[in-house]
Amino acid sequence: MTRPRTVPMLCVALVAAIVYAVMWVGCCQHWNWLQRCDWSLLDAARDLAVQHPVWVRFWDAVSLVLGPVPLRLAGLVAAVTALVMRNPRAALVLVACAPLSGLVTLAAKALVDRPRPETMLVVADSSSFPSGHALEVTAATLALLAFLVPLMGRALGRAAIAVAALNVLSVGIARVSLNVHYPSDVLAGWSLGYLYFLLCLLVFRPGRPAGRAHA
Repeated sequence: MTRPRTVPMLCVALVAAIVYAVMWVGCCQHWNWLQRCDWSLLDAARDLAVQHPVWVRFWDAVSLVLGPVPLRLAGLVAAVTALVMRNPRAALVLVACAPLSGLVTLAAKALVDRPRPETMLVVADSSSFPSGHALEVTAATLALLAFLVPLMGRALGRAAIAVAALNVLSVGIARVSLNVHYPSDVLAGWSLGYLYFLLCLLVFRPGRPAGRAHA
């Protein structure tokens, strides 16, 4: 597992922190422009669902298949692999970012306790801000990429990054399409998931896989 380069990492972290702060304050203060943006997308998604019932089934399947639960299992498998490769710090990052990221979701939701949209198209528990799916999928995906990409060839690694990015984006779109989250919830979830991943890197400081030569 390799750590991101410092300058790009800090730049993206700064943007993520600003986005999360703006979404949080805007949610708590009921900013009109943010509510208009949220509801314009929610209403459009609901209109599509009314016209095309398959819309709900499709995005519900995306939320399930690409969501946190499969990634928790993948994170555990990758963590065991890291231990076999004698890379315990990488295993700690994987466990923290996959199975345990749900604890971050619970804490973040408790601080805001935002009700979910009344127009939900499927049943969803807990409060709305931030999106747990967006947060946990982001953190778990980044941890898996940080561990697996160094083990791949360049072309395969780039393909894995592209697929992972599409996965994270799709889950976020799914939560809005199902009207179970405001778009601002999803933006906050992506941002906090990235910041949590970076925190895990800083705390556990994973090294390169055993036997992997430095470039």
